[in-house]
Amino acid sequence: DGHDADDPKQSTADMTVFVQNLLQQMQSRFQTMSESIISKIDEMGNRIDNLEQSINELRAEMGQEGSPSPSSVLKPKEEPKAADDSA
Repeated sequence: DGHDADDPKQSTADMTVFVQNLLQQMQSRFQTMSESIISKIDEMGNRIDNLEQSINELRAEMGQEGSPSPSSVLKPKEEPKAADDSA
């Protein structure tokens, strides 16, 4: 009978360790996913900034700086360059 009493205690201890390990693994995976998402968001922001700069350079080369466009209505041409320098 003493052997049978030890098995449930050991089983409970094993289950506790298993659940703790599982929670640690989940926390680690969530942390890794969060870091990956933040990294990708930062990368996309940089790529958008580069695209915006390239578009502005192409407009300047084509002599279309004065033509109205949605982005030029929102931001004057001088401001994106200043924003790029500070970012």
